[in-house]
Amino acid sequence: MLNLLTDVDGIHVGHAEDARLISGVSVIVPTEPAVASVAVLGGAPAGRDLGCLEPDAVVPHIDAIVLSGGSGFGLDAAGGVQAWLREHSRGFAVGRSHVPIVPAAICFDLNNGGDKDWGRYSPYRELGYAAAASAGGGAFPLGTAGGGYGASTVDLKGGVGSASAVTSGGFTVGAIVVVNALGSALIGGGPHFWAAPLECNGEFGGLGMPAGAAGTVTSGLDWKGRTSVPSPSTTIACVATDAVLDKAQAKRLAIAANAGLARGLRLVHAAMDGDTVFALATARRPLRHGIQDLIEIGAVGADCLARAIARAVYEASVPSPASGVGERWQGPPSWRQRFGKASPA
Repeated sequence: MLNLLTDVDGIHVGHAEDARLISGVSVIVPTEPAVASVAVLGGAPAGRDLGCLEPDAVVPHIDAIVLSGGSGFGLDAAGGVQAWLREHSRGFAVGRSHVPIVPAAICFDLNNGGDKDWGRYSPYRELGYAAAASAGGGAFPLGTAGGGYGASTVDLKGGVGSASAVTSGGFTVGAIVVVNALGSALIGGGPHFWAAPLECNGEFGGLGMPAGAAGTVTSGLDWKGRTSVPSPSTTIACVATDAVLDKAQAKRLAIAANAGLARGLRLVHAAMDGDTVFALATARRPLRHGIQDLIEIGAVGADCLARAIARAVYEASVPSPASGVGERWQGPPSWRQRFGKASPA
């Protein structure tokens, strides 16, 4: 177990970034067509091919899922992923051609200081192709990578996070998330994470909960643009399992997994959030106890998502000025810049 989404049998993950753009793309590529659905609970979402994921829609499987920066421009990334998949004969067969099914969601990172003067067409299509071409089944970078390269929260640099676990019934569950949250992953300004009660093996610092926190940790609620115009923000994620699920069960998993956003962030599902959670099933292990297995998979998926949120923020870094990017970054510091000397309490 790598404590990553790729622990789920049949899942590959790839990233691509553009340092000058201060943005990027992450892609989840199942090795075979997979059942998927989605739950969109944010008030300002943007996505592609989400309708085909509803249980009553005819499309039975998907070929990839895209989590991209770039706001609406980032939806172009799905076209690049489609191109790579088509070259590999993936997709819905139509005569002699194939139409890859590639749902996508984006986060808003347009005001982070990157060079967004890209001319007529955005670079996200090529970034999507590069991310798909790099996808593999092993370890992949966390923090400032892929779709989370230019992400931020209200008080810290955001990024990409991932986590995994195994249910009591033996089903592997994993999550990947791009944290570009309107609120914060920290309790009362930090350094402790909201997901602390769920932490496994010191994966985000092992700090636990702050001492004497009861009744005080919820003070000082803040969010991006609170004193002016709230900034569009989005946390986008995918929770996957090796269980055999139909689309209705995948929809229920996506809904249940949204609880992980609330466990890992304060606040979520706001009017200026685009919070979107995909669910994906690679169909390696049949359910043995029906609804009981599904309930546990949903609960574990939510926990994995909360842990992945904390890992995204914990692992993120702000590029150094020597890279040519750091001096242009217009966002908050990283967790390590603010709390790098913190030790377990």
